[in-house]
Amino acid sequence: MTDSSGSNKKSSALHAMRAVLWSFFGVRSKNEYQADINRLTMTQIIVAGIFGAVLFVMTLLLLVYFVTR
Repeated sequence: MTDSSGSNKKSSALHAMRAVLWSFFGVRSKNEYQADINRLTMTQIIVAGIFGAVLFVMTLLLLVYFVTR
């Protein structure tokens, strides 16, 4: 019997980031949405959403900086 909890946690974080990033673009299918509801916890989604929002804002700030420089 193998314990895959370590790799499961890692893949869950990646799944959460993928779900949030696709949601930012607005291209979520109903089947993927249902699978994410069953697989991810609310905490994982919130953390991934905050990380994605910070990454998005930092990207915009860098873009404005380089354009106005």
